[in-house]
Amino acid sequence: MSRREALWQLLFPPKCPFCGRVLDQPGVCPRCPKTLPWVEEGPRVLSGGLACAAPLWYQEEVREAMLRFKFRSAADAAVPLGELLARCAAEHFAGDFDAVTWVPVSRQRLRQRGYDQARLLAEAACRVWGTEARALLRKTIHTPPQSSLRDAAARRANVLGAFDALPEAAGRRVLLVDDICTSGATLCECARVLRQAGAEAVMCAVVARAPKELSGKMANL
Repeated sequence: MSRREALWQLLFPPKCPFCGRVLDQPGVCPRCPKTLPWVEEGPRVLSGGLACAAPLWYQEEVREAMLRFKFRSAADAAVPLGELLARCAAEHFAGDFDAVTWVPVSRQRLRQRGYDQARLLAEAACRVWGTEARALLRKTIHTPPQSSLRDAAARRANVLGAFDALPEAAGRRVLLVDDICTSGATLCECARVLRQAGAEAVMCAVVARAPKELSGKMANL
Protein backbone atom coordinates (compact mmCIF):
# COMPACT_ATOMS: atom_id res chain seq x y z
CA MET A 1 0.00 0.00 0.00
CA SER A 2 1.38 3.43 -0.94
CA ARG A 3 1.73 6.25 1.58
CA ARG A 4 -1.10 8.12 -0.13
CA GLU A 5 -3.38 5.07 0.04
CA ALA A 6 -2.50 4.52 3.70
CA LEU A 7 -3.32 8.15 4.51
CA TRP A 8 -6.62 7.92 2.63
CA GLN A 9 -7.58 4.76 4.51
CA LEU A 10 -6.67 6.42 7.82
CA LEU A 11 -8.87 9.43 7.05
CA PHE A 12 -11.64 7.44 5.38
CA PRO A 13 -11.53 3.88 6.73
CA PRO A 14 -13.52 1.22 4.89
CA LYS A 15 -16.94 0.44 6.29
CA CYS A 16 -19.39 -2.40 5.95
CA PRO A 17 -21.85 -1.26 3.27
CA PHE A 18 -24.79 -2.64 5.23
CA CYS A 19 -24.26 -1.61 8.86
CA GLY A 20 -21.50 1.01 8.58
CA ARG A 21 -19.11 -0.80 10.91
CA VAL A 22 -15.49 0.37 10.44
CA LEU A 23 -13.30 -2.39 8.99
CA ASP A 24 -9.59 -3.02 8.51
CA GLN A 25 -10.11 -3.52 4.77
CA PRO A 26 -12.98 -3.22 2.28
CA GLY A 27 -15.55 -5.95 2.72
CA VAL A 28 -18.62 -6.97 4.68
CA CYS A 29 -18.42 -7.21 8.46
CA PRO A 30 -18.61 -10.70 10.07
CA ARG A 31 -22.08 -10.05 11.51
CA CYS A 32 -24.06 -8.89 8.47
CA PRO A 33 -23.86 -12.10 6.39
CA LYS A 34 -25.82 -13.87 9.14
CA THR A 35 -28.81 -11.55 8.77
CA LEU A 36 -28.79 -10.41 5.13
CA PRO A 37 -31.71 -11.53 2.91
CA TRP A 38 -29.84 -13.93 0.63
CA VAL A 39 -31.44 -15.15 -2.59
CA GLU A 40 -31.50 -18.92 -2.32
CA GLU A 41 -33.04 -19.63 -5.70
CA GLY A 42 -31.72 -19.58 -9.22
CA PRO A 43 -31.61 -16.62 -11.59
CA ARG A 44 -34.84 -14.82 -12.39
CA VAL A 45 -35.91 -15.16 -16.01
CA LEU A 46 -36.87 -11.80 -17.46
CA SER A 47 -38.62 -10.94 -20.71
CA GLY A 48 -37.13 -12.69 -23.72
CA GLY A 49 -35.59 -15.44 -21.62
CA LEU A 50 -32.94 -13.16 -20.12
CA ALA A 51 -31.47 -14.75 -16.97
CA CYS A 52 -30.67 -12.39 -14.09
CA ALA A 53 -28.77 -13.59 -11.01
CA ALA A 54 -28.54 -11.69 -7.72
CA PRO A 55 -27.02 -12.59 -4.36
CA LEU A 56 -29.46 -10.48 -2.29
CA TRP A 57 -33.09 -9.45 -2.12
CA TYR A 58 -33.75 -5.74 -2.43
CA GLN A 59 -35.25 -5.15 1.01
CA GLU A 60 -34.43 -3.88 4.51
CA GLU A 61 -30.71 -3.20 5.08
CA VAL A 62 -29.85 -4.16 1.51
CA ARG A 63 -32.23 -1.54 0.16
CA GLU A 64 -30.70 1.12 2.41
CA ALA A 65 -27.18 0.09 1.39
CA MET A 66 -28.04 0.31 -2.30
CA LEU A 67 -29.66 3.72 -1.89
CA ARG A 68 -26.53 5.03 -0.16
CA PHE A 69 -24.33 3.55 -2.87
CA LYS A 70 -26.41 4.88 -5.73
CA PHE A 71 -27.58 8.26 -4.51
CA ARG A 72 -25.52 9.33 -1.49
CA SER A 73 -21.95 9.28 -2.81
CA ALA A 74 -21.03 5.96 -1.15
CA ALA A 75 -18.94 4.88 -4.14
CA ASP A 76 -16.50 2.96 -1.92
CA ALA A 77 -19.23 0.37 -1.37
CA ALA A 78 -18.65 -0.80 -4.95
CA VAL A 79 -15.77 -3.04 -3.85
CA PRO A 80 -17.61 -5.28 -1.34
CA LEU A 81 -20.84 -5.16 -3.34
CA GLY A 82 -18.99 -6.03 -6.54
CA GLU A 83 -17.34 -8.97 -4.82
CA LEU A 84 -20.74 -10.32 -3.75
CA LEU A 85 -21.96 -9.94 -7.33
CA ALA A 86 -18.83 -11.70 -8.64
CA ARG A 87 -19.35 -14.75 -6.45
CA CYS A 88 -23.01 -14.97 -7.47
CA ALA A 89 -22.28 -14.61 -11.19
CA ALA A 90 -19.53 -17.23 -11.00
CA GLU A 91 -21.88 -19.64 -9.25
CA HIS A 92 -24.62 -19.36 -11.86
CA PHE A 93 -22.81 -18.43 -15.09
CA ALA A 94 -19.25 -19.78 -14.82
CA GLY A 95 -17.96 -20.53 -18.30
CA ASP A 96 -21.01 -18.98 -19.99
CA PHE A 97 -19.58 -15.50 -20.67
CA ASP A 98 -16.39 -14.13 -22.17
CA ALA A 99 -17.01 -10.39 -21.71
CA VAL A 100 -18.30 -8.26 -18.85
CA THR A 101 -20.03 -4.93 -19.38
CA TRP A 102 -22.43 -2.69 -17.46
CA VAL A 103 -25.63 -0.69 -17.88
CA PRO A 104 -24.27 2.84 -18.46
CA VAL A 105 -25.72 6.09 -17.17
CA SER A 106 -26.14 9.12 -19.41
CA ARG A 107 -23.49 11.84 -19.54
CA GLN A 108 -25.79 14.18 -17.66
CA ARG A 109 -26.37 11.64 -14.90
CA LEU A 110 -22.64 10.97 -14.70
CA ARG A 111 -21.96 14.67 -14.20
CA GLN A 112 -24.64 14.89 -11.52
CA ARG A 113 -23.61 11.78 -9.60
CA GLY A 114 -19.88 11.85 -10.23
CA TYR A 115 -19.64 8.13 -10.98
CA ASP A 116 -21.39 5.33 -12.82
CA GLN A 117 -22.39 2.86 -10.12
CA ALA A 118 -22.87 -0.10 -12.47
CA ARG A 119 -19.44 0.44 -13.99
CA LEU A 120 -17.85 0.46 -10.53
CA LEU A 121 -19.58 -2.83 -9.73
CA ALA A 122 -18.47 -4.42 -13.00
CA GLU A 123 -14.89 -3.29 -12.45
CA ALA A 124 -14.88 -4.58 -8.87
CA ALA A 125 -16.23 -7.95 -10.02
CA CYS A 126 -13.63 -8.17 -12.77
CA ARG A 127 -10.82 -7.56 -10.31
CA VAL A 128 -11.96 -10.67 -8.46
CA TRP A 129 -11.66 -12.62 -11.73
CA GLY A 130 -8.40 -10.98 -12.85
CA THR A 131 -9.93 -9.49 -15.98
CA GLU A 132 -11.30 -6.14 -17.18
CA ALA A 133 -14.79 -4.85 -17.82
CA ARG A 134 -15.48 -3.70 -21.39
CA ALA A 135 -17.63 -0.76 -22.47
CA LEU A 136 -20.08 -2.40 -24.89
CA LEU A 137 -23.02 -0.03 -24.38
CA ARG A 138 -23.62 3.69 -24.31
CA LYS A 139 -26.68 5.60 -23.23
CA THR A 140 -27.64 8.00 -25.98
CA ILE A 141 -30.75 9.56 -24.42
CA HIS A 142 -30.99 11.10 -20.96
CA THR A 143 -34.18 9.64 -19.52
CA PRO A 144 -36.06 10.23 -16.27
CA PRO A 145 -34.98 7.85 -13.49
CA GLN A 146 -36.76 4.52 -13.65
CA SER A 147 -37.52 4.96 -9.95
CA SER A 148 -39.83 7.86 -10.83
CA LEU A 149 -42.07 5.54 -12.87
CA ARG A 150 -44.39 3.16 -11.04
CA ASP A 151 -45.91 1.42 -14.05
CA ALA A 152 -44.06 -1.43 -15.80
CA ALA A 153 -45.19 -0.30 -19.26
CA ALA A 154 -43.95 3.23 -18.56
CA ARG A 155 -40.58 1.87 -17.51
CA ARG A 156 -40.25 -0.13 -20.72
CA ALA A 157 -41.21 2.90 -22.81
CA ASN A 158 -38.79 5.11 -20.87
CA VAL A 159 -35.70 3.11 -21.88
CA LEU A 160 -36.80 1.99 -25.36
CA GLY A 161 -34.17 3.25 -27.81
CA ALA A 162 -32.11 4.87 -25.05
CA PHE A 163 -29.04 2.62 -25.52
CA ASP A 164 -26.70 1.73 -28.35
CA ALA A 165 -24.38 -1.26 -28.43
CA LEU A 166 -20.82 -0.90 -29.70
CA PRO A 167 -19.50 -3.09 -32.55
CA GLU A 168 -17.21 -4.90 -30.11
CA ALA A 169 -20.27 -6.74 -28.77
CA ALA A 170 -20.47 -8.89 -31.89
CA GLY A 171 -19.73 -12.54 -31.22
CA ARG A 172 -19.42 -12.03 -27.47
CA ARG A 173 -21.12 -13.92 -24.68
CA VAL A 174 -21.85 -10.97 -22.41
CA LEU A 175 -22.39 -10.70 -18.67
CA LEU A 176 -24.37 -7.49 -18.17
CA VAL A 177 -23.94 -5.89 -14.73
CA ASP A 178 -26.25 -3.48 -12.94
CA ASP A 179 -26.97 -2.55 -9.32
CA ILE A 180 -30.65 -3.44 -8.84
CA CYS A 181 -33.32 -5.30 -10.78
CA THR A 182 -36.96 -4.41 -10.15
CA SER A 183 -39.05 -4.66 -13.32
CA GLY A 184 -36.05 -5.66 -15.45
CA ALA A 185 -36.99 -3.18 -18.19
CA THR A 186 -33.54 -1.57 -18.43
CA LEU A 187 -31.68 -4.88 -18.45
CA CYS A 188 -33.97 -6.28 -21.14
CA GLU A 189 -33.52 -3.23 -23.36
CA CYS A 190 -29.74 -3.38 -23.01
CA ALA A 191 -29.77 -7.11 -23.78
CA ARG A 192 -31.92 -6.45 -26.84
CA VAL A 193 -29.50 -3.95 -28.37
CA LEU A 194 -26.50 -6.15 -27.52
CA ARG A 195 -28.11 -9.05 -29.38
CA GLN A 196 -28.96 -6.77 -32.32
CA ALA A 197 -25.28 -5.82 -32.44
CA GLY A 198 -24.36 -9.49 -32.77
CA ALA A 199 -23.78 -10.62 -29.19
CA GLU A 200 -23.95 -14.41 -29.11
CA ALA A 201 -25.53 -14.51 -25.64
CA VAL A 202 -26.43 -12.12 -22.82
CA MET A 203 -26.97 -12.85 -19.13
CA CYS A 204 -27.27 -10.44 -16.20
CA ALA A 205 -25.99 -10.10 -12.67
CA VAL A 206 -27.08 -7.48 -10.14
CA VAL A 207 -26.38 -6.98 -6.45
CA ALA A 208 -30.04 -7.09 -5.44
CA ARG A 209 -33.38 -7.83 -7.01
CA ALA A 210 -36.89 -7.08 -5.87
CA PRO A 211 -39.04 -10.00 -4.72
CA LYS A 212 -41.70 -10.94 -7.27
CA GLU A 213 -44.49 -9.44 -5.21
CA LEU A 214 -42.68 -6.09 -5.22
CA SER A 215 -41.26 -6.04 -8.72
CA GLY A 216 -44.75 -5.77 -10.18
CA LYS A 217 -45.39 -2.77 -7.96
CA MET A 218 -42.12 -1.14 -9.01
CA ALA A 219 -40.25 -1.09 -5.69
CA ASN A 220 -39.20 2.48 -5.02
CA LEU A 221 -35.50 2.97 -5.75
